[in-house]
Amino acid sequence: MTLRAHILGAAAGGGLPQWNCGCENCNLARNGKIPSQTQSSLAVSANGNDWAILNASPDIRQQLAQTACLHPSNLRTLPLCSVLVTNGDIDHVAGLLTLREMQPFSLFATGAIHDVLSNNTIFDALNASVVDRQTIATGQSFDLAPGLSATLFPVPGKVPLYLEGDEVQTDLIGDQTVGVQLTAGETTAYYIPGCAVLNDELRTRLHGADAVFFDGTLWRDDEMVRAGLGQKTGKRMGHMSMSGPDGTLAAFSNLNIGQKIFVHMNNTNPVLRPNSSEKTEAEAAGWIIGQDGMEIVL
Repeated sequence: MTLRAHILGAAAGGGLPQWNCGCENCNLARNGKIPSQTQSSLAVSANGNDWAILNASPDIRQQLAQTACLHPSNLRTLPLCSVLVTNGDIDHVAGLLTLREMQPFSLFATGAIHDVLSNNTIFDALNASVVDRQTIATGQSFDLAPGLSATLFPVPGKVPLYLEGDEVQTDLIGDQTVGVQLTAGETTAYYIPGCAVLNDELRTRLHGADAVFFDGTLWRDDEMVRAGLGQKTGKRMGHMSMSGPDGTLAAFSNLNIGQKIFVHMNNTNPVLRPNSSEKTEAEAAGWIIGQDGMEIVL
């Protein structure tokens, strides 16, 4: 059985170019000198006919239009059978409002994430008689699509920005931020678009995987501060950075993983420039820089 993973959106929240940003990457993208990227989402299938979407980006309408394997095959017949969200971040749930057109599918999430959705009545636009909301406990295996099983597991992270209080724990472990294990036959892949730290439990879980799609938000922890675009570091936002002694390149260096793909990259990340030294360094460490429309077949 073949596991197909189609990157619908490789960028973090805001996309590339971000509408209100004049950084180097955004200006290059506006001028067509580097590829634009939509916001974080991945489509997966075990048979090429039935698809699940992991995280419903605000750009999902555009993403669906650009992805032939997700187009309707009849008046209202779609190959989309389910949507799974890994946290309550706006860039992962806002696209659910685009999917409100009385189209049946299953919506999978943990109890904590479903609570975020149910506490905001705007998401009632997803008619409960059509969209089946299923609560999944971490560690519970379930059928995400025909031939494709999934298991959710806790990932160190934080609550969404709009739910933050006066004190913020950025490496909180619970069911507010999860990763996804995907299994099709003998093939196992992981999707982790947000991660604050690669702890021992995660390291053990990922070792030997056929593929890992992993949080690539920033190249360096103080990237946005240096660029004059904000005061938050990657750690404050609940994301590992790619470089540095505590970064992803170092953390993954001794893990036996078939393919390592960065997703969820911030508009400031220099790896988004095809000729950058940072991209060269990441690729030399065995990483693929994800792009919209890229498909990984396992």
